[in-house]
Amino acid sequence: MKIALLGTGFGQAHAAVYAARGDVEVVMFGRDAQKTAKVAGQFGFASSTDTDAAFEDASFDLVDVCLPIPLHAPYVLRALEADKHVLVELPLAGSLDDAQRVVDAAARSDKHVFVDMFERFIPANQALFDAVRDGVHGRLEQLTLWNLTAHLWPGASLGLKVLPLEAMHSDMDIITRTLGLPRETSVTTVARDEDSGAVDATFRFDGAAARSSVSSLLPKAWGARGGYTATFEHGVLDASSTMGFDGKPTGTVTRYTADGTHELDLPPADQYTAMIGHVMDVLRGEADNRIAPDSVLDALRLTLDLDEKVNGAR
Repeated sequence: MKIALLGTGFGQAHAAVYAARGDVEVVMFGRDAQKTAKVAGQFGFASSTDTDAAFEDASFDLVDVCLPIPLHAPYVLRALEADKHVLVELPLAGSLDDAQRVVDAAARSDKHVFVDMFERFIPANQALFDAVRDGVHGRLEQLTLWNLTAHLWPGASLGLKVLPLEAMHSDMDIITRTLGLPRETSVTTVARDEDSGAVDATFRFDGAAARSSVSSLLPKAWGARGGYTATFEHGVLDASSTMGFDGKPTGTVTRYTADGTHELDLPPADQYTAMIGHVMDVLRGEADNRIAPDSVLDALRLTLDLDEKVNGAR
């Protein structure tokens, strides 16, 4: 499998996974030749500034788009037109119209489109999805999600302008997958400066409520921490995770019921490794696509609504 990896920023998270695999050949593409060569060299990859080659070179099987959000939908569409499979960072697009264009193009194509909904591969989240699907604790009545982080990515803004689309989209996916779309959304924000802030959003459903809190106001010593509390009719699932400077998270999920307290035995998994592993499984015909573009529309709709409440119409 030959992969054109577009982007030297967040693309490094994907690059680290590819570098650990023995079944892919990767060329990293970027605008700055010196920077691109330096980053690509850290992973043992070739580099290029000729982005057109990612689409025009017939030897590339998959285009991996890790570029700014406005380029997501256009580059996915270009990849499909070039008869390539494509993996795109979340969110799929900056508007529902662009997202729908991708969905329609993917439906017409025999190529796969994958959206990096990495949170679907986190074992703690899978435990929540399974509990809702199987109804083992009755109906989900209240869901609280939280993510509090320091600035662990040099140069990256974590201010109000970017938090909804780039930091809360995964929570919106969890909410819509477990409760659907809400009847009402309300938002409270705090801004320390352009690059640091917090968003607290609450969502009303028929017979249920949800909340998502994200903050980048923490000191570096804090690292990144997050989790959820899911309250069902007959039990609670409580998850927490911590990520330090090594970038390797640890986490637990505890179940509380009338029978007592039980810590779930979950398999260890890195979400990006699992996501890219799933992409490869699908391309080999060994799995069905769990992160296709049509599966993310509700989450994107809620994310864009949240973004408008935080930042106004763009």
